Parts: sequence; C-alpha cells; structure tokens
Amino acid sequence: MSGTERTPRAARLPDAPDVRTPPKSARRRSRELAMQGLYQWLLSREDAGAIEAHLSSTSPSFEKADLEHFKELLHGSIRDIDTLHERIEPHLDRRIAELSPVEHATLLIGAFELTRHLEIPYRVVINEAVELAKTFGGTDGYKYINGVLDKVATLARPTEARPR
Repeated sequence: MSGTERTPRAARLPDAPDVRTPPKSARRRSRELAMQGLYQWLLSREDAGAIEAHLSSTSPSFEKADLEHFKELLHGSIRDIDTLHERIEPHLDRRIAELSPVEHATLLIGAFELTRHLEIPYRVVINEAVELAKTFGGTDGYKYINGVLDKVATLARPTEARPR
C-alpha cells in the first residue's frame, strides 16, 4: 500500500465512545460536602464550624461547591435535627440510632431540603439524596433513602408530591 492509499473503512477501528462523565454541579458538590460534614458530626458531635474549617482545608472540591448552600445544609441540619428526626422517624423500619451514619446524614439533608427549600422540586431533592447514597453508602442503601424520602415528601409537600 502506498502512502496515499487509505485503509478500507471496514478495517479501521471505530472511534471510542465519549464516556466522560459530566462535571458535578456546584449544588451536588455542596451536598456531598454537607453529607461528609454531617457524617463527621454524627460520629464526633464536633462543632460545625470546626468541621466546616476542616472540610475547606482538606477537600480539593471545596471551592467548586455552592458554599452558601453547603453551609445552610450543614448548619441547618444540625440546628433542626430534632424536627428533621420527627419527619423521618415515622417512615423508618428501625430506630434512627440503628441507621448507618451515611444513611442518617443523607436522610437529614434530604429532609432539610424538602422542608426548607421549596424552590427545589421534590424529585430533584430525592434524586440528589439517592446519588449521595449511591456514592457514599452501602450497596442497596439508596433504595432505602428513596423510599423514606418519598414518604417524607408526601407529608412535607402534599400538593407537589401526591401519594401514589
């Protein structure tokens, strides 16, 4: 074959598909950081400000997060933990103390957003919580998170999340 001849089409390898994942949104990063902070708080009861400072100095994605949303999720979930537990507990199949820290933190974030961020559609809140559980939790923990938050949503947002 001379330098000007082309390889027959059938003999060429197809281009590799583009399998890159899209970049994470600033909101998703804020939820991930808040979940990590709540996880730490649930285990240590350390001051939320100290947890925030630790995350800001150790997490490479901290500056890419929606920092206002992160702070509201972390501090608000800790501040409102009793109210959030009241919303979550009736839908659990075990005591809150028996939840894994990842499930517990994820449910707190989801319940907080369902009750305090009505501008975020409830399906987005639940989907984001499910993604947190898939990323940080056990194998099927995301199914549990989905079921509990779906029930919380029907009570927290009765006109938006009608029971099925």
